[in-house]
Amino acid sequence: MSGKNPYDQLLKNITISGKTYKYYDLKQLGPKYEKLPYSIRVLLESAVRNCDNFQVKENDVNNVLEWEKNQAVEGGVEVNFKPARVILQDFTGVPAVVDFAAMRDAVKSLGGDPDKINPICPSDLVIDHSVQVDFTRTDDAQQKNEELEFERNKERFTFLKWGANAFRNMLIVPPGSGIVHQVNLEYLARVVFTTGDTLYPDSVVGTDSHTTMINGLGVVGWGVGGIEAEAVMLGQAISMLVPQVVGYKLYGKLSQYATSTDLVLTITKNLRALGVVGKFVEFFGPGVAELSIADRATISNMCPEYGATVGFFPIDDNSLQYLHQTNRDAQKIEAIEKYLKAAGMFRDFTNASEDPVFSQVVELDLGSVVSSMSGPKRPQDRVSVTDMKAAFTSCLTNRVGFNGFGLKPEALAKKGSFSFEGNEYTITHGSVVIAAITSCTNTSNPSVMLGAGLLAKKAVEAGLSVAPYIKTSLSPGSGVVTHYLRESGVIPYLNQLGFSIVGFGCMTCIGNSGPLPDNIVNVIEQNELVCAGVLSGNRNFEGRIHPNTRANYLASPLLVIAYAIAGRVDIDFENEPIGVNSKGQKVFLREIWPSRAEIQSVEKTSVIPAMFKDVYSRIENGSNAWRALKSPEGKLYPWDKTSTYIKSPPFFEGMTKNLPETQPIRNARVLLLLGDSVTTDHISPAGSIARNSPAARFLASRGLTPKDFNSYGSRRGNDDIMSRGTFANIRLVNKFVSLPGPRTLHIPTNEEMDVFDAAELYKKEQTPLVLIVGKDYGSGSSRDWAAKGPFLLGVKAVIAESFERIHRSNLVGMGIVPLQFKEGQNAESLGLTGKEQYSIELPSNLKPLQQITVKTDSGKTFEVIARFDTEVDLLYHRHGGILNYMVRKMID
Repeated sequence: MSGKNPYDQLLKNITISGKTYKYYDLKQLGPKYEKLPYSIRVLLESAVRNCDNFQVKENDVNNVLEWEKNQAVEGGVEVNFKPARVILQDFTGVPAVVDFAAMRDAVKSLGGDPDKINPICPSDLVIDHSVQVDFTRTDDAQQKNEELEFERNKERFTFLKWGANAFRNMLIVPPGSGIVHQVNLEYLARVVFTTGDTLYPDSVVGTDSHTTMINGLGVVGWGVGGIEAEAVMLGQAISMLVPQVVGYKLYGKLSQYATSTDLVLTITKNLRALGVVGKFVEFFGPGVAELSIADRATISNMCPEYGATVGFFPIDDNSLQYLHQTNRDAQKIEAIEKYLKAAGMFRDFTNASEDPVFSQVVELDLGSVVSSMSGPKRPQDRVSVTDMKAAFTSCLTNRVGFNGFGLKPEALAKKGSFSFEGNEYTITHGSVVIAAITSCTNTSNPSVMLGAGLLAKKAVEAGLSVAPYIKTSLSPGSGVVTHYLRESGVIPYLNQLGFSIVGFGCMTCIGNSGPLPDNIVNVIEQNELVCAGVLSGNRNFEGRIHPNTRANYLASPLLVIAYAIAGRVDIDFENEPIGVNSKGQKVFLREIWPSRAEIQSVEKTSVIPAMFKDVYSRIENGSNAWRALKSPEGKLYPWDKTSTYIKSPPFFEGMTKNLPETQPIRNARVLLLLGDSVTTDHISPAGSIARNSPAARFLASRGLTPKDFNSYGSRRGNDDIMSRGTFANIRLVNKFVSLPGPRTLHIPTNEEMDVFDAAELYKKEQTPLVLIVGKDYGSGSSRDWAAKGPFLLGVKAVIAESFERIHRSNLVGMGIVPLQFKEGQNAESLGLTGKEQYSIELPSNLKPLQQITVKTDSGKTFEVIARFDTEVDLLYHRHGGILNYMVRKMID
C-alpha cells in the first residue's frame, strides 16, 4: 500500500503574487543535483514528489539522483516515472477510449465496479487525424473537407463525445481545431502544474510519437504506445531505464537563407548516424538562445526521426516570452518563472557555467546549415538542395533500397501524357504530383509559414504559377496560423498558387492526402513512373503519403512551394530557372527567396497574443456540427453490433480473475519473414483501404461502397477492420513472396495469399505464429494497432535483430513476446529459411533480458534475448498484457 512520502522534509514555501505555495527543493539533495541534465531533474522531481514506496520507491529516487553513474551501467538501471498528464490524438485515442469502455464491461462481468475504470491522470484528446484532402484549390475546400470528415466519422465522433461525458478528468478538443502537438504547445501545456498548493514541472506522455514536440517549450514528454498510455491514465507509473543524455551544443547563427526545417533535417541526419535510440538529447550552448520556441519545437518534433526518446530544450527567457505571446495567464507565467528558478530548472544558454554533465557531447555550427530536403524514403536521408538533381537521378537506377528504385537504363526516358481541365500535360520520373504544407512539424512555426507566404507573393509578382494537376494544399496546425497569414497579407498569393487552406489537421503527413485524378494515376501506373510528393511533414516512408508517389521528400514550407512551381524534383535551382513567366523571362529561385531578416520583420508585426486569445477562447466548443452531435448517456457504452467504426474488442474474452499459467510456444509457423526498418506504417497502415484488400472485402460484405471505406486510421475503433489491415501496406517486402505487398506464403500448402487470409487458415489449424524480422522493427509512429493487429492474427512472438523502443513496449503490452537475436546473429547468419517450425520455452521464473532457447524442427537451435527489459514488463507478460493486468487490479 502507498504510504507517507519520505521526502516531505524537502518541501519548501515560496510566495508568488501574495500567495504561498509549496515545492520540493531538490537542491537539498546535495551537489549531485546541480550536475544533472535539466531533463533528468524533471524525472527526479517526479520521483521525489510521487515517492510512496509502493509505485515509486526511494530506490527510484536514488537511481535518478545517481544518474551520472547509472546512465553508463550496461543493461540499464530501471526506475519508475509518473508523468503529470497524458495527451492523445483521435487515431490512437479512439482505441484507447474503446479499450476503456471494454474494460468497464470486463470489470462489471467479473463482479467489479466499472466506474473505477476512469482516467486518474489528467488526459487531453485532440481530434486532428480524421480530415482528408478531398477538395483543394477552391475557396470552400476547407468547408467541404470538414463536412466530409463529419459525414465519414460521425460514429467515431459520437463515441468520443460519449467518452468526454462518461469519463472524468478527460478533455476532448473537437475536430477542426488544429494539430494535437501545436494545440499542446500553444494551449494545453501547463509548463508548471499547481495541484492544491504544490508546484511541480509539467511532463507528459502521448499516444503519438511526436508528443516530443513539447520538449521545445521545456516540458519533458515523449510518445508511448496507446496501451502504455492507458495504464498511465489509470494512475500507473511508467517503468523505464535511466537514459543516457547526449548534450547537443549549438553555436553560431543560421544564415539569412536557412530555415528551422533545414536545421532539423541536418540534426536528424547527424543524430540518426550517431545512434541515440533510447537516449535523451538535451540542447545547450549559445546557439539555442538564437532560436525561437517555434524553432526549438520544430527540432523537438522530429525527435522520433532521429531516434531519441526526447529532444529537450530547458526553459529560458525565450520560453517566457512565448508564453506571453500565446496569451497565457500573467500570474501563471510569474509562478512558472519563480518556481523554476528556485528549483534550479531555469536556463541561461549563454552562461556555460550552468552547463550540466552529459553522457557525451556533439556540436553543430548553425552557420553551417544549408537549404535541405530529406528523402526519397526516410526522414534521416538529408540531401542539400544544391545536390537534389544529382541525388534523385542516382536514386532512379540505384538498386532497390532506401535510396534506390532499381530502374533499368531503358526505363529512364519513360513519360506519360494526360488531359486535365482541357489541357494536355506530360509527366515523367521526378514529376511532382503532390505538394503539401502540412503537419505539426512546421505549421507551428511562423517563420517558415510566413516565409512560404512571402515566397508565394514574390512568385506571383514574378509571373509564376503551379501546374493545376499538382495536388497542392495548406493544412495549418491551428487557427492562429490563418490569423497571421491573413494579417500579413499573403493568403491571396498562396491561394493563387493553389495553396488554399484545406483543413486543420494532420492530413497529407499521415496519409490523408486524398485521391489523385484517375487519369494521372493511370499514367503513373502504366509507365511505372517514380513521381514525387513534397511535404513539410516529418514522415516520408514508402506508401505513407500516397500509393502513387514512390519518392517523397520532406522540406520547409518554402521549398514545398518552390518545387510545386518547378513541377519536378530533378532540378538544379542554382543553374536552372524555377520557371518562365508569361513574358518569356527566366526566373530563378534566388530572385524570389525571402531572407530571414525579411521574414522576422513581418513576424514581429503579424503574430500577436490577441490571435491566440481569439482562437483558444472558442476551441473547446467546436463547430456547429460538433455542438449539434447527440451522444449516448451512461457509464457503459451501448455497442452497436452493426457499426463498422466502433466495436467492443475481443481482448477480454474468456478472461478470469486468476492469473493464467505461462505457456510455451510450440510448433509455431512464421507468418512473415521481413528485413530491416519495418515501420509501423508497414505493420498497421493509417492511409486508404485498397479496394482489393481483406478489409475492403469485409466492408463490401457489410454493404459499403469504396467511397465509404474511409481510412484505416479512422477505423481503429473496429478490430475486424484493423486485423484485416495488419501488414496491408503495398510496400511491405516479405521474403516469402517475389513482389512487395501484403501477401505471404501459407507454408504447409505452399500457397501465396493475403496475410490476413493466411493467418485465418493457421488459426483454423490451431497453429501459433511468429514473425522473423531485421533491425529497427516497429520504427515510426507509436501505433498500438501495430501490436494489437498481430496479436489478433495469432502472433505469439517476434524474433528481431532490434526493436524500436515504443513498439517493443506495445508488444509486451499486448502479450506478444519480443525476442532479440544475439549480437551479430540474424536469420541469414543462422541459416533460417523461415519455413521451419519454431518452439520456444518460456520459464515461469523468467528474468529481465534472460537468454532463452529457440528450437526448430530442422534441428537448428539458437539462443535469443527475451526483451522483457524490466520486472514490470514481466508482470504484464504474466497477465497476458497490460490491459488484463489493469482489469484484475481494479477488481482486486
